[in-house]
Amino acid sequence: MAVSELAPVTATAPRLRRPGWRDPRLIVGLVLLFGSVAAGARLMAEAGQLRAVYAARTTLPPGTALTADVLKVVRVRVEGSGAGYLDADSQLPVGAVLTRTVGEGELIPMAAIGSAATLAVRPVAIPFDGPPPAGLVAGGRADIWAAVPHREQSRKGYQAPRQIASEVEVFAVSGPGTGLSSGRSGSLEVLVPEQSLTEVLEALANEAKLSVLPVLGTPRPATAS
Repeated sequence: MAVSELAPVTATAPRLRRPGWRDPRLIVGLVLLFGSVAAGARLMAEAGQLRAVYAARTTLPPGTALTADVLKVVRVRVEGSGAGYLDADSQLPVGAVLTRTVGEGELIPMAAIGSAATLAVRPVAIPFDGPPPAGLVAGGRADIWAAVPHREQSRKGYQAPRQIASEVEVFAVSGPGTGLSSGRSGSLEVLVPEQSLTEVLEALANEAKLSVLPVLGTPRPATAS
């Protein structure tokens, strides 16, 4: 009986085909690639919008000269060219002062910069005994009332109080033995408009009894973080 020979069987290895443009894996890879490129470009663009500007180291009252010791440089993202703040890449303006109070950490607005001749307020320290008057905080508003002593030697006490300044800005409140105060007295620093300055200084010179009353409804300054 004849035995037939079996022909050898050879297996053909599958060929790897290059992915076509319609291959989902290729499409997903391209989407991820272009997405990462776009995200990187966006981050670089946003980083380029950070600008160096000046901010106040501490709360600065009107009349403060713009010098390096009262300012600090911060980098912030601002819209538009300049965005109205003092550019730290430029030299500080010579002879410039603040025309309004700038809080601690606040950016220095160009609108708050002027010359000393343009100032319309003057700082005045009003002493007080005991704890600081309730409700008076730096940055708030207050009215000043004065009761002057009777001029007649036969009469003691004070005349009826009258208002001598309205809605002045409170710059600082110092308790007894701190700041500008000494001994047992405290001190309240207010920014008095020039039109009310004479009456306030006369009341202090005549040893009038001064009362500084907070204006209700005025917002309190934000606490620097």
